[in-house]
Amino acid sequence: MIQSHNRAVTRVKRAWVMAGIILMAGKLALAAGGDVYIDDHSFSFEGPFGKFDSQQLQRGLQVYQEVCAACHGLQFVPFRALGDSDGLGLSATAVKAFAAKYEIFDPELDDFRPAKPVDHFPANNSVNAPDLSLMTKARAGFHGPFGTGLTQLFRGIGGPEYTATLLTAYTGKEKEEANTLLYANKAYPGGWIAMAPPLEDGQVEFADGADNSVEAMAVDVAAFLTWAAEPKMMARKQMGFVAVTLLTVLSVLLYFTNKRVWASVKGKRESQE
Repeated sequence: MIQSHNRAVTRVKRAWVMAGIILMAGKLALAAGGDVYIDDHSFSFEGPFGKFDSQQLQRGLQVYQEVCAACHGLQFVPFRALGDSDGLGLSATAVKAFAAKYEIFDPELDDFRPAKPVDHFPANNSVNAPDLSLMTKARAGFHGPFGTGLTQLFRGIGGPEYTATLLTAYTGKEKEEANTLLYANKAYPGGWIAMAPPLEDGQVEFADGADNSVEAMAVDVAAFLTWAAEPKMMARKQMGFVAVTLLTVLSVLLYFTNKRVWASVKGKRESQE
């Protein structure tokens, strides 16, 4: 008994030591990355019943096409997805016309041809810039409270917020390091980023006359990139809602079935007492 008790105490001590090490490692990592701030933007697709705003996604696509596509690709996003009713909602004719603006290398023809809806956005490796297909899922804007995950549970990982904030967090300061011009950015870990400020007020003109300030365009393109990373988000939410509803009904049925099955046994036990 004494040995078992000592072993249990030892295990508890080791668990506390490991928790302390993990906590300190996390704090050191945050300190090394520098202080960053992320604006908590409100997106229409947030929450269990949120939905994509098709107009916002179309504006974000325009910002991507006119600004971001010069350096960044979307190689995992098919053109046909632009026609999804729970996404951008473009017509089949519009999708076909949009795809035709791009040229895709066809191995069978051994030459370039106009893209078709079944093709994907072309990759862009001209300046070694990262592909943006999954960027909002690869970046986390919210990291705390430390170790509990509550922020991520209620607010998500913050990929869209990180993207929108990054595009608006330039301070105007510059420095040269290792023959590379860096730009001060309060949202980027370390405070300095090699990407020059991509957006300017009035840079993109929207057909619907929507706000084209830097902040508005940053939010629009962040929403579009979220859709690019999860084009079936609405279907996934709907399936999750149906699954939770069915599980709730099943739990209630199992509860009453259990009471009925064991009612006779419980009655006999009470009569014997």
